[in-house]
Amino acid sequence: MNFTNVIVCRAPRFCALPTSKFLFVLTLHLLLGLIRKLTAGTKFITFQKCLLNLSLQIWLIAKCASKDDAEAIAALTTVKAVAEGASEAEAFNSQCLSAALQQASSKNGDVKKAAAAAALAICKNITPFTMKALLPAIFSQLPVEKRWEVRALALNCIAVFNEKAPKQLGNALPEIVPEVTACMWDTKKQVKEAATNAMKSACEVIGNKDIEHMTSKIITAVTKPKEVPEIMHEMAGVTFVQSVESPALAMVVPLLLRGLREKMTATKRQSAVIIENMSKLVDNPLDAAPFLPLLLPALEQNAESIADPEAREVTARAVAQLQRLKALADKQASVRGDVTKISSLFKAAFGADDSNANLKTVIDYASIAATTMMDLHYMEDMQWSKFISPMFKSYFDTAKVSEAVEKVRSEAETLLEIPDEDDDEDDAEELCNCQFTLAYGTKILLHNTKMKLKRGKRYGLLGGNDSGKTTLMRAIANNQVEGFPDVSQVRTVFVEADIQGEQSHLSCIDYVFADPKIQALGCTKEQVREVLATVGFVPDGKAKPDHAVSTLSGGWRMKLALARAMLQKADILLLDEPTNHLDVINVAWVKNYLNSLKEVTSIIVSHDSGLLNDCCTNILQIENLKLHTFKGNLDEFVKIKPQVRAYFNFTESKLKFKFPQPGPIEGVKSKGKALMKMANCTFTYPKNDKPTLYDISVQVSLSSRVACVGENGAGKSTMIKLLVGEIEPQVGDVWKHPNARIAYVAQHAFHHIENHLTKTPNEYIRWRYANQGEDKESLVKVTMQFTEEEEKLQKTPFEISFTDEETGKVTKVKKVVTELVGGRKQNKSKEYEYEVKFAGSSTDSADYLPAKTLKKMGWEKAMKAVDLKIAQRAGLYVRPLSTKNVEQHLEDCGLAREFGTHYRMSALSGGQKVKVVLAAAMWNQPHILILDEPTNYLDRESLGALAGAIEDFEGGVVMITHNNEFCSKLCPETWVMDAGHLETKGDADWMLKQDTKIEAQEQITEMTDAAGNVTKIKAAKKQLSKKEEKQLVKKIKAKIKNGEALDTDEEEFAIEKDLL
Repeated sequence: MNFTNVIVCRAPRFCALPTSKFLFVLTLHLLLGLIRKLTAGTKFITFQKCLLNLSLQIWLIAKCASKDDAEAIAALTTVKAVAEGASEAEAFNSQCLSAALQQASSKNGDVKKAAAAAALAICKNITPFTMKALLPAIFSQLPVEKRWEVRALALNCIAVFNEKAPKQLGNALPEIVPEVTACMWDTKKQVKEAATNAMKSACEVIGNKDIEHMTSKIITAVTKPKEVPEIMHEMAGVTFVQSVESPALAMVVPLLLRGLREKMTATKRQSAVIIENMSKLVDNPLDAAPFLPLLLPALEQNAESIADPEAREVTARAVAQLQRLKALADKQASVRGDVTKISSLFKAAFGADDSNANLKTVIDYASIAATTMMDLHYMEDMQWSKFISPMFKSYFDTAKVSEAVEKVRSEAETLLEIPDEDDDEDDAEELCNCQFTLAYGTKILLHNTKMKLKRGKRYGLLGGNDSGKTTLMRAIANNQVEGFPDVSQVRTVFVEADIQGEQSHLSCIDYVFADPKIQALGCTKEQVREVLATVGFVPDGKAKPDHAVSTLSGGWRMKLALARAMLQKADILLLDEPTNHLDVINVAWVKNYLNSLKEVTSIIVSHDSGLLNDCCTNILQIENLKLHTFKGNLDEFVKIKPQVRAYFNFTESKLKFKFPQPGPIEGVKSKGKALMKMANCTFTYPKNDKPTLYDISVQVSLSSRVACVGENGAGKSTMIKLLVGEIEPQVGDVWKHPNARIAYVAQHAFHHIENHLTKTPNEYIRWRYANQGEDKESLVKVTMQFTEEEEKLQKTPFEISFTDEETGKVTKVKKVVTELVGGRKQNKSKEYEYEVKFAGSSTDSADYLPAKTLKKMGWEKAMKAVDLKIAQRAGLYVRPLSTKNVEQHLEDCGLAREFGTHYRMSALSGGQKVKVVLAAAMWNQPHILILDEPTNYLDRESLGALAGAIEDFEGGVVMITHNNEFCSKLCPETWVMDAGHLETKGDADWMLKQDTKIEAQEQITEMTDAAGNVTKIKAAKKQLSKKEEKQLVKKIKAKIKNGEALDTDEEEFAIEKDLL
């Protein structure tokens, strides 16, 4: 037998001899010398085999723990040498760690040094994936009952793992952090310092860039609880983008738990917000599983006990999110740390059992390494060959080891697979199968989500407003989705009806032909004309191919967009609300067209449940930053997820809008009195031969609830534009009560804000009403611009009669009015007179002229502008134009504060922009609300909220819509437009039945501006009857005669009646 074998194998026998101490030390020194000499030699293989012996290891462990200093030093030195030079003995040698740690409390300094050297050598030289095998030995030495020297060394061992096994340390943080955290409170300075260093080392491997700048503060929060609220405040400002995995959760959860237990409601709320945001970015629910039993009870308790209702609601959302994660984690089969399962696979692969204790030790050790590799997704055959195979080479030949390890690896890989429940079984061609993250500005919309699309399928894309539906489709169309096939492989076309302003003058044919994609395909104008004809663009039709696109109604614009897509012969059609603006006939046409596309894939965003039921083969749902796929149409999907009914059912909506109520109107005491009228109006667009509208007469009052319906191109929007003064009729009259305020949301709503996209919604509304409540947009209408004829009249001297009040003498002079100053009053005949400035006079001359005279002088539009300003200013007194008030108003109209005050409008979704336009129109408390296609871009939840707000609104409402469910719920009266002719249906006299006296509204006595300044406001004076007026005159005369002081109101009345 080889000398080395004799020495090693018989060493235990020597220890039994009387001179055992001497022989033991001699044996260990021989071992140590041989290790050093034979490390590079061939005999070292034989030596290593001898070390792979469990009985020898037990003997070595006992000697490491010996109370004899010489024996202990020799044994510890041997352990260190084996750790550094005999890697195949690692499974056995690592078992000496506990004994080495305990020797740190020895009174002998040399033993302490040897113990520290041995322990750190084991930790520094292990295979990285076996790090978890050492944790039980380390944790067993951390309890407070242990000597401080032992605890400090154990913590130092943890600290060295970040160099040798950083990823593996990160994977083990859920177990490590609680143990180390407890030591950071230790009274012993050395333990506290070692624990802090260990925690800092752990923080370096969390691998999450979103919070790595916060790690030092997280550590501070452990030892300084008073700083938790401030640290939580900073944490709340972190934007989470990266996937959140167990290492990051392990570091943050202790801080979050402290935050949830703080006394301050604000800190509890911030903790809940952070928990909700982070948990949405957890890709693998098993990462969160260890922390759910800690967080959920604390959150649930707060959700019941917090006094603030808003903070309770936020906490409840976090609870719901964690419960969702828990359900997913419970559903997913876990193989984390399941050493038993992997161990049985190794035994089966090698044909081993527990009879061979040495091999069993190696298998258990390899199983720990294998489960760690599975957790970290190190599943390549080369990786297992490198880290697992060497452990078995001393027991089996290379071929057997390779075969067995590969078999275990393959079976382990199947354990990690999560079956795709929604995978199609058909053999349709796969156009896309990618995994990606999608953001809009700083907001994460989709995170590490999968998308699979097959040819010929029609996918309905669902999600609440602001969930990212349109952004996803734009990203696909612009080739910005990671992993999505290039446009050269899969031709993708985004269909949208918006027409850019700079192209609105083009004819329909030129507009389509000007598209760069059409040009690239080499299409001719004749081909464009042919395709347009197939969708109804013909010379004698309602939409003519050679007329400007600006003359098209919303429905025809959508058909134009579909025709353009047809020309591009797409593989994938992306349709954003394809039935917006379309009447029933054209909706049916779209359905038939989509269903006829057998080789084209469609992704459809729509709030039209009929379209999604009749066309869709699959449903894609955006929920919790993931894209989920379901087979079947909308009805089938609702059976699986009943809660999505809220997308399509008004009554299911939990969202609430709240519109400001209109104020009183001077001179209007009845809700049935007309505030707007059109009489015998006929209108023809420039360059058109036939009128668009014929002899239209309508009126609107505070009690109006009118739905305007009709085919695309029938003239509905044109009539509304006439009513609100956007355009002027060639024949007929349009009238609006001078004190009425009108809110108008156009069909193409975004034109209201397209020049202000760099402003936030809050800034836009404050800009729009900044001049004492005047609406800047209302003054740029065509009906407010002077014609050449009016300007000529204004410059012509007009004969005006003045009566001297004392002599009664009438003087006639010719004067020219240069401007209306802005004042207005009623004369004795109850007619309005307007303050004017004559040519050559000063502005403070206080000259007034009757409305009839000014109309003859060409100033009718200027009088309307004065009326409008006065009406708008009246609305300003309800609430000052402050950032806070506008923020609340936007929230009342459905736009969250985050988007209303902190996001520019360019970064908002279509649904959010509509809410901005609606809120801006409603700011000055209008008496009449006019909505052209309000159902476009809004999801069903928002529509339900809008319907509720309209029901509670005490002003008049006129709406154009093709959504019968929406208008039938709200409107008893219907205006039916057919080829320019109007017919009234339903309860046309409904508003007359509402001819009740307007309720006296609470008078505002003071207004507080944004700076806190209080301004007293005079209440509107009560209109006195003749009897009451006579009594007041008598009372004032008596007071004057007796020398008594008059109050302010009495003094004003006395001056008005010339009693003073």
